[in-house]
Amino acid sequence: MKHYLILFLCSISIIGFSQDKTYNEEEVSISKWIDGTLLIPKTIDKPNLAIIIAGSGPTNRNGNQNFLQNNSLKKLAEGLTENGIATFRYDKRIVKQILQNKVAKDIMFDDFVNDASDVLNYFKEKGTYNKIYIVGHSQGSLVGMLSAKEKADGFISLAGAGNNIGDVLIEQVTKMAPKLGEETQRVVALLKTGKTTTDYPDALGSLFGPDIQEFMMNWMAYNPTDIIKELKMPILIVNGTKDLQVSVSEAEVLKEANSEAELLIIENMNHVLFEIAGDDLENSKSYNESFRAISPQLLNRITAFMKS
Repeated sequence: MKHYLILFLCSISIIGFSQDKTYNEEEVSISKWIDGTLLIPKTIDKPNLAIIIAGSGPTNRNGNQNFLQNNSLKKLAEGLTENGIATFRYDKRIVKQILQNKVAKDIMFDDFVNDASDVLNYFKEKGTYNKIYIVGHSQGSLVGMLSAKEKADGFISLAGAGNNIGDVLIEQVTKMAPKLGEETQRVVALLKTGKTTTDYPDALGSLFGPDIQEFMMNWMAYNPTDIIKELKMPILIVNGTKDLQVSVSEAEVLKEANSEAELLIIENMNHVLFEIAGDDLENSKSYNESFRAISPQLLNRITAFMKS
């Protein structure tokens, strides 16, 4: 009898916990390579929708990579939906390709843009959402800008670069390894002309290896300031003062390019949207710390922006 009582109490706890959720969750397949999670508030008939686009690398819908498990985008999505905003977040196509051992050697930056456009078109055609906003994180900021141009109702850049990615790489490498700065500048200049090269230091192989040069050239073809100027919609640009990858100045560059955009700089927020009280070591470690909460100020501001 005691065992039955324990099971009964456990079942009550589980039911009670599940009833606390203020939203429904659905798995949605958009295309051959794009699957994601849709969260819909239970009490709103036609909510606004935020489409969340992840940053660089094989990043999944939750904002995670193999050795970087922080769930930042999952927390962003759930936080927004608890505030009455529907959200859709999805795995980048490279994630599914890796799982199926079918990684395309000719994958291009434009593939990510096309995927984001497919997601936007899918939900626009549904007609079940009041307004649809694109929320792009890091690399996803530029992807989001390009996909938002035609059909989105608003755009939000989270830790997105304002300068050309080639120039951003030069700045990052020079800061981390000053001796490689000039070589990085030389290779970037060459790639910007549309020419590939095998003449680069081994230490830069992860950035400029032969299998990634075409992708990088495709990415470098876009200047974020040129794209954001073209957006005729509400825009919110967000960055944090503890971002180790994208400096606050990048957000300011985007703001200068579109004077109508709103700019929010969050004190102590880092690249994965956590607030960091300590030093760079704590900051770096947080990329693999899923127990952390994302910035409450970020959630509140995005919510207010999307409901205004």
